[in-house]
Amino acid sequence: MAAAGAHGPLHGFRVLDLSRVLAGPWASQLLADYGATVIKIERPGSGDDTRHWGPPWLADREQRPTGESAYFLSTNRNKQSLTVNLAHRKGQEIIRKLAATCDVLIENFRVGRLQRFGLDFASLNAIDPRLIYCSITAYGQTGSRADKPGYDAMMQAAAGLMSITGPPDSEGGGPQKVGVAISDIMCGMYATTAILAALAARDGQAGGQGNGKGQHIDIALYDSQVAWLANQNMNYLIGGMQPQRQGSAHPNLVPYQMFATANGHLMLAVGNEPQFKACVTALGCPNLVTDRRYMSNASRVGNRQSLVEILAGKFLKQDTDYWLDVLTDCGVPVGPINNIDDIFSEAYAQERQLVRQLQHPLAGEVPTVANPVRFSATPVQYRSAPPMLGQHTAEILSRELQYTPDQIAALSRDGAI
Repeated sequence: MAAAGAHGPLHGFRVLDLSRVLAGPWASQLLADYGATVIKIERPGSGDDTRHWGPPWLADREQRPTGESAYFLSTNRNKQSLTVNLAHRKGQEIIRKLAATCDVLIENFRVGRLQRFGLDFASLNAIDPRLIYCSITAYGQTGSRADKPGYDAMMQAAAGLMSITGPPDSEGGGPQKVGVAISDIMCGMYATTAILAALAARDGQAGGQGNGKGQHIDIALYDSQVAWLANQNMNYLIGGMQPQRQGSAHPNLVPYQMFATANGHLMLAVGNEPQFKACVTALGCPNLVTDRRYMSNASRVGNRQSLVEILAGKFLKQDTDYWLDVLTDCGVPVGPINNIDDIFSEAYAQERQLVRQLQHPLAGEVPTVANPVRFSATPVQYRSAPPMLGQHTAEILSRELQYTPDQIAALSRDGAI
């Protein structure tokens, strides 16, 4: 158990977050969960694009919609919101002053945009050589596509994911997008690990001395999406075959897919020979273990259709709960196909505290989905709800940069904040 009041592992680190939408904010939320102080820079008057991506909207204490979107709330906890006009000279000065106090800066502007404001890596590195500057773009800082914009959906399409997602054409299928913005989320995860690695290089790791220097991290949504196609990439590079859409089936394992039961569906995930033997024995067809067509995973992949037809007929003879109980007792990986209501209604959600409550100035409380990481000594932090637009502007300017109330009022009148 972590000691009461223990700090997160990144306590003391400071992050200046100039990103918006999802990939960058996902990375900065993770860093904030791990204890870093994150200052989120937003456009005056409008803020992060996702503040407007509703409904649904958070309801206040009287159950009236607040204008705080569920989308924004999903990825901005533990942050402070400071509104700054980056196109204003005095706004740029604020960013430079804050960058000099921070360990990390995250941005996802079009290539060259921040250079026009004197807020690019080279400019800020000259002010603070220890700053780690992470740029997230559609196609990276170099190459023929560097100036092109991009969102998650087009990355799922262009970088290969949709070509392997969905039922095969023979079942009336077509390319499908994953139900969440997974390209953005995975890019944010890559960004987080890269930032942590850069901090280790700067500050030292494994008992060694760091080099004391920051660096520029260039991460592209497209490159990230290609990278995490994982075994499908290697199936192509090694096997020379174009990966196809196979619905819920696995390209390298059989049986590993969804099956219909007498009253619904389940997901079977057989990963080795003992599991296959246990599975077919439980289904009442143990002879399949010694059938030459199915004696190894390689042979099962080669005879996928005939095996799946046999198993499909067996599964239809009993309901889902029956097969879940029988196969689980045999040590066969199998699970229900839950919807999101099922997930949060199960006792497991309470056992693992998958939902936490955070204090919110309008709603009283707002739910948040727990970070899945469990540290034994440096716990994940749940300090504050996603901020309202500009909620911390005056506080940060006065506390961090020693602006007076009159100066802050003047900045507001000038349109700098």
